[in-house]
Amino acid sequence: MLTVHHLNNSRSQRVLWLLEELGVPYEIQKYERDAKTMLAPPSLLKVHPLGKSPVITDGDVTVAETGAIVEYLLERYGQGRLVPAAGTPEKRRWTYWVHFAEGSAMPPLLLKLIFERIKVTPMPFFVKPIARGISDKVLAAMVEPNLKRQLDFMEAELGRSEWFAGPEFSAADIMMSFPVEAAAQRAGLDSRRPKLMAFLKRIHARPAYKQALERGGPYSFAND
Repeated sequence: MLTVHHLNNSRSQRVLWLLEELGVPYEIQKYERDAKTMLAPPSLLKVHPLGKSPVITDGDVTVAETGAIVEYLLERYGQGRLVPAAGTPEKRRWTYWVHFAEGSAMPPLLLKLIFERIKVTPMPFFVKPIARGISDKVLAAMVEPNLKRQLDFMEAELGRSEWFAGPEFSAADIMMSFPVEAAAQRAGLDSRRPKLMAFLKRIHARPAYKQALERGGPYSFAND
């Protein structure tokens, strides 16, 4: 049986959503983040040496990394669904966005989360001004400009077609869901970029997305 090792409020929600879109039977092994560190529990190390989610087990096969999991599931169970035809412009765009989601979109979002937390982390009073000053400079000089550039780029790309890879919904949109949701939660994505906000409304309205939420449990990013 296919098992998704699912961490609350994480990228693994996309794996559940993909499986619901494909109608593939699966089981969920749920894990909870540490309330203080927000890290995955040590028990995930028994599944994969890095101890992170998402990771799936399918018989004697173990696959980690969201993009790799998505490609594995589509190859094994997709039967051509949610992937544009080979050799088409849509397939090239599909490949780009599947890799962009984690390779380009997530790093500045993660940096923003880290440096914002540094500013509110308890520390000796004489260190606070220095830590906050460094955080503010990094955010202003590197993180925020990069986020703005990327969000503007994504907004413009959705002006070309309703979905990221073209006119049809695909697994590229599933991959892009998490960075767009994270941007709406903590990176200033709002009505000033209407196409991205409309994208969130469309994905959140999909029956398979709602079914994945029901199975996966609380997911704070499901807002539009």
